[in-house]
Amino acid sequence: MQKRWSGSPGCGRTGSGRSSMQIFSTNNTECGRLLEEIKCARCSPNAQVLFHSSDTDKMPHREPDLPQLCQDFCREFYYTCRGHIPELFQADVDEFCQYYGRRDASLCFPDFQRKQPQGQDSNYLGDEKIEDISRKHKHNCYCAQEVLSGLRQPVAVMHCGDGSQRLFVLEREGFVHILTYELQLLKEPFLDIHKLVQSGLKGGDERGLLSLAFHPNYKKNGKLYVSYTTNQERWAIGPHDHILRVVEYTVSRKNPNQVDTRTIRMLMEVAELHRKHLGGQLLFSPEGLLYIVLGDGMITLDDMEEMDGLSDFTGSMLRVDVDTDTCTSPYSIPRDNPYFNSTNQPPEIFAHGLHDPGRCAVDRLQTENGSLLMLCTDASDKNSTTGRILEIWKGKDYEIEPSVYDLQSIGGAPPVGGFIYRGCQSRRLYGSYVFGDKLGNLRILQKSSITPSALSDQWLEKPLCLGTTGSCGSTLVGHILGFGEDELGEVYVLASSKSMAQSHSGKLYKLVDPKRALAPKECQRQVEPPELLMTACSRHCKNGHCTPTGKCCCSLGWEGPFCRIAKCEPVCHNGGVCMEPNKCLCKSGYSGAQCEKSERGMPNDQEKDGILDHIIDMTSYLFDLTSYIV
Repeated sequence: MQKRWSGSPGCGRTGSGRSSMQIFSTNNTECGRLLEEIKCARCSPNAQVLFHSSDTDKMPHREPDLPQLCQDFCREFYYTCRGHIPELFQADVDEFCQYYGRRDASLCFPDFQRKQPQGQDSNYLGDEKIEDISRKHKHNCYCAQEVLSGLRQPVAVMHCGDGSQRLFVLEREGFVHILTYELQLLKEPFLDIHKLVQSGLKGGDERGLLSLAFHPNYKKNGKLYVSYTTNQERWAIGPHDHILRVVEYTVSRKNPNQVDTRTIRMLMEVAELHRKHLGGQLLFSPEGLLYIVLGDGMITLDDMEEMDGLSDFTGSMLRVDVDTDTCTSPYSIPRDNPYFNSTNQPPEIFAHGLHDPGRCAVDRLQTENGSLLMLCTDASDKNSTTGRILEIWKGKDYEIEPSVYDLQSIGGAPPVGGFIYRGCQSRRLYGSYVFGDKLGNLRILQKSSITPSALSDQWLEKPLCLGTTGSCGSTLVGHILGFGEDELGEVYVLASSKSMAQSHSGKLYKLVDPKRALAPKECQRQVEPPELLMTACSRHCKNGHCTPTGKCCCSLGWEGPFCRIAKCEPVCHNGGVCMEPNKCLCKSGYSGAQCEKSERGMPNDQEKDGILDHIIDMTSYLFDLTSYIV
């Protein structure tokens, strides 16, 4: 460890003929941030202690390049910067931190900063809390802050992206609840489809409400997409246990906190034989396309031969475009789907070879070339409890593709997929993939930067340490059921101490960094109240449905720009007016379904005929007028 730093001058001090310490510059944002922090240690009143080591006593002519680093920070610095300052890191992490790390309770970097008086603008916690954390926390520990309790089998939590910062909590039985920004749980559910949902009570039974995804333009079009299992069969070809259904809903025009369940539109249905390996997650990518993740359903080749229809989707990730103006189909196929022109594979398929996909996450921060980074947890093979993490690419077959990381050390517990953290509250967690297993263990994956070569794409896994109740105020208890993310990118964990669906033991936790304030100023965003739908289509399309792009698609029997004109087939005769689908209002002297029968033989006078004709003409005029003025 005799390498010196060279390059642009840092925050150094000179003396005894020695030049100031020189700090490397780097284009890597994370490494550069750590270097800037370390430079300031030279200017601190504690510099003499921080830069003192036993090696300095042996070599008085040489001053250490780095201060004495706290052990966990030392490892973080090593893994973050070794690929960007290779001449500094010519040893493995243990040797490096043995030289620069401080193992005793003496002053070390960066913990010395936490013991300095902090102003109101500081992102760190107050002195009293810091001392408590120093006693009871390891450097890399985080807190699981309890946000909500009393949930019944929660499976997911997400935001809708409309600026309201509401959280939507899914319960397996078929309910979606709203937790407001003020952490108030609204009494009325946002969505209640429990009569449609077929859910399982026994362990391992994955049936129920599976997923919810809000349209990227939800604030304007109010569209959301839901997947669930049901036994209300609309079709039944071949043997199956249940139907996995994907549908579209629209939020109520009168209440932004409730879905109008009458607006349901079917996207697809998939027949499944078994109650495990269902998948069912829905998510939108930054490009605005809807991804549908389906498990293999524990289906064998023999099963496939017996099944028909949509079973070709088994074990696949589908990609469709719901922003279509075509009224006859709820989605279109992106032309760059790998099987767009295939005669052997359904064109909806984006990738295949999945077994038991848990949750997939898309990185909010697009890579430099604009490619999509999507990580999914999955079973290693059929009927396996060992897990793997996959990076999903277009057209890949994950029966043969290697995984990003194999979870052999997870102890047999199935993995639970989480999110790539892009929040603001924790700088240490930024860019890490946060996930866990059903036994309640939290883990993170971080991109490795070993060398500038292809090895730089490797991922490193390590446990995510959670603090105790004494130091954090609460701690995660029970089995992990799922993860969530709010509008600001902060990560949440759903857990339950019991597995039965009837139990109200589910809890929602928020991951927070105890070494930073819970709400640093730069992380705060103005809360916008949820708004009613105000598009022309949502206001005027009364006898049809609106597409996500705002086109009014008419129901059977209606036509016109906003579906306000009724159609009668055959048309009304003898001056009759079509008032409702296939229902004519006839002029005086005519009758029949299409006003085809003359009643001239009945006692009528010309004046009565003229009055009735005028009434019908005025009715027709007023009806046409309201079609465009309502």
